[in-house]
Amino acid sequence: MKHSASRKTSIRGFTLIELVIVIAILGILAAVAVPKLINISGDAQAAATNGVAGALGAASSENYAVRVEKSTNGSAVANCTDAAALLQGGALPTGYTITSAAIAVGASVTCTLNGPSSTTATFSATGIA
Repeated sequence: MKHSASRKTSIRGFTLIELVIVIAILGILAAVAVPKLINISGDAQAAATNGVAGALGAASSENYAVRVEKSTNGSAVANCTDAAALLQGGALPTGYTITSAAIAVGASVTCTLNGPSSTTATFSATGIA
């Protein structure tokens, strides 16, 4: 049995050009992804405003149906701002306001909700005595 004393071991790894290409690809992906992530905050605020507006519209519809059935239930609505009291907790979340607009009894009006960062959304409110 003969053993070779000079056994060549090969060292395996990445070449410099392979590492440079990977870093370049990561740089390009980061340049594309970062602007999209920055805009997510604005989209989230708009979605939150739309969600609150949807809740106001649903609360107004439910209030109208309950009050038509029995006038002692629910709340009177004569202005868009009255819809805030219909939400659970009886008030709008912090940072939201409703633009004032009169609503005649039995009429539906499109009201405007103003949210954080100048986001706006609309909802429908129906007037009832």
